[in-house]
Amino acid sequence: MTAPSIEDPVTTNNIASRGAAVSCEGLWKVYGPRPEKFIESARDGSRDDEHTAAVRDLSFEIAPGETFVVMGLSGSGKSTLIRCLTRLIEPTGGKITIDGASVTDMSTEELRNLRRNSAAMVFQHFGLLPHRRVLDNTAYGLEINGTPRAEREARAREILELVGLQGWERKYPAELSGGMRQRVGLARALAVNPRLLLLDEPFSALDPLIRRELQDELLRLANVVKQTSVFITHDMSEALKVGDRIAVMRDGEFVQVGTPEQIVLSPADDYVRRFAGEAPRLRVVQSGTVAFKPAFVPVGMLAGEASRAVADDEYALVVDETGRPKGALSSAEIRLQPATVPVGELPLRQVATVTPGTCLEEAVRPLADGHLAVAVVDGHGVATGAIDRAHVIQALVDQPHEERAASAS
Repeated sequence: MTAPSIEDPVTTNNIASRGAAVSCEGLWKVYGPRPEKFIESARDGSRDDEHTAAVRDLSFEIAPGETFVVMGLSGSGKSTLIRCLTRLIEPTGGKITIDGASVTDMSTEELRNLRRNSAAMVFQHFGLLPHRRVLDNTAYGLEINGTPRAEREARAREILELVGLQGWERKYPAELSGGMRQRVGLARALAVNPRLLLLDEPFSALDPLIRRELQDELLRLANVVKQTSVFITHDMSEALKVGDRIAVMRDGEFVQVGTPEQIVLSPADDYVRRFAGEAPRLRVVQSGTVAFKPAFVPVGMLAGEASRAVADDEYALVVDETGRPKGALSSAEIRLQPATVPVGELPLRQVATVTPGTCLEEAVRPLADGHLAVAVVDGHGVATGAIDRAHVIQALVDQPHEERAASAS
């Protein structure tokens, strides 16, 4: 039984260039009387009690269409970072690029155009205009941009329908629930069709049930709009749910950057491990991560030969001529059959199939219903591996991946 495999954690130093939507290189934000001098001394390892580095020498890239989550405790620098991206807070040093344009070098007018047309922000406290109806709040950015009334209202209605607020166009913010007001804030940001969506703890003030609804809504919108997003949160469960990659931040630096699986299964240190310890692993770990290669037995193979092929394995996946799974048999069941009977003629156990990206929460349901194993198949339906109860349990053990791999080898 081979151990589950997972990539090494991604760091800010080894992110491959993929035509990044957002790129930051050596980004600093320092508060104090002589911030530039502080940066020089900090690189030399000197201490300085006069200055505070809210963002400390960060370099990272965000791919087009990716939801990049920055999470950490209060005071870790995550909200300062997101405001630096469009220079709402002026960085002390470093370079910021959005879609190939240098934000660092932009003039005041160019920054204004960036914030109006290319990068929209959703805040924790909604920021709706109380004297404007939902439709006008949604269309506000388009109005500022000079979009004709009929065109901006048509666009606003389209986006309100997208976020589930069709029929509420004439209401005022005071007539809406907190979750609905945040949907309006999200609609207002999306109405200008931004290339980059910046969300600073947008759901943290909401009740848990509404918060989960809006997380689901954001995931749905990400599939529809294909939006590049930077999402700030202090909640690991939220980060794992909405993020394609997660950067865990502490004292202005990224401690670890990786996929949800990498963060949960291979935490870089105890700080990350404390966050990851609360993660719902069944919803994070994917089937392909814990899959292993069982004995594959073709339907035409005779039972005697199949028994030798299975050897010490607990069971075999029976596959057709193309490699697609047809069922499963335990090694004991195979040994009890006449040696000359083709495996395909035996009473096979039913086998469910999942893709490598299926989360374990969904993949384990057939196991709970009594299936011997679940086959992991590729895009053509060909079996590439399997998961069973033992591998699921192994994946859920609260133990660093490296230790699990060592103990299984």
